[in-house]
Amino acid sequence: MSDVVEVDTDFHPDDASGYGDSAQSEWTSLRSSIMNYHYENGRRYHAYHAGSYWGPNDEKAMEQLDIGHHVFNLLLNGRLYLAPIPPNIERVLDIGTGTGIWAIDFADMYPSATVIGTDLSPIQPTWVPPNVHFEVDDCCDDWVYSANSFDFIHVRGLYGCVADWDEFYHQAIQHLKPGGYLEQVEVSVVPKSDDGSTDNTIFEEWGKISLQAGDAFGKTLRIVDEAKEKMAQAGFTDVQEHRFKCPVGPWAKDARLKLLGKYNRLQWETGIEGWTMFLLTKVLNWTREEVEIYLARMRKGLRDSSIHAYHEKVVVYGRKPETQTD
Repeated sequence: MSDVVEVDTDFHPDDASGYGDSAQSEWTSLRSSIMNYHYENGRRYHAYHAGSYWGPNDEKAMEQLDIGHHVFNLLLNGRLYLAPIPPNIERVLDIGTGTGIWAIDFADMYPSATVIGTDLSPIQPTWVPPNVHFEVDDCCDDWVYSANSFDFIHVRGLYGCVADWDEFYHQAIQHLKPGGYLEQVEVSVVPKSDDGSTDNTIFEEWGKISLQAGDAFGKTLRIVDEAKEKMAQAGFTDVQEHRFKCPVGPWAKDARLKLLGKYNRLQWETGIEGWTMFLLTKVLNWTREEVEIYLARMRKGLRDSSIHAYHEKVVVYGRKPETQTD
């Protein structure tokens, strides 16, 4: 991870006018029929284990997830993973698959592999590669798969989803084949800046309130900073962590980071209501009106060119030893 992201001092907000529309037009979200849902505060949520996850599963949420996948592709230069998995991989599990876009892309890349995507919401498409299928499941329950059955387990964006991460990693290592890899990709909910421009702004407030909400929910949003240590404690070996700064907005001088920031800001603008509405109303007992005022302040902050915010995205992977003792 680079030390400092250089700011484009010649950038003017008008230069990015219309970027949202062009990004939207380039992006085609996956769509599928939803089998189970209920409505609250104008958003649709999963019914299976209702209330166990804070995020909605409506079309706006699906669009945000797919934009987020594009952001990760830009961040990792097109790579779907960083773990050194072998080319003859056979069985893959994608936990919290969302719209299934990662699982579908991976299945296309490895046509001889069987890819299983699991999620609380059945929002995945039906037209998919023949080697991928989706299941409604809760990764916090006892896993239904055979021990030592997967070559690769992929996890992305499970922050705020798991109450007992130690048990999660225990189940993951038990269900990997010896030598298999677990890779986890998480996002920090605490925006930062290298020049102090986020200090005493809505971005700083956002980070504090988000962590508070996750703690009160009983499912931490801090796993982005804890995954490496917890994987090692669970028995994974060769644990590696890669941290990336992801700009929020097109303020970076570097062309790739500028484009990344444009899409990331679009993701934030599409996602902030879904990220907060359940946690703030159901957990912190805010009114919907209070949340809407808070979100209006954040939307204004997202368009403030004097704030050079980024948040960290972290990739951690580890290998199950060839021999393991329980």
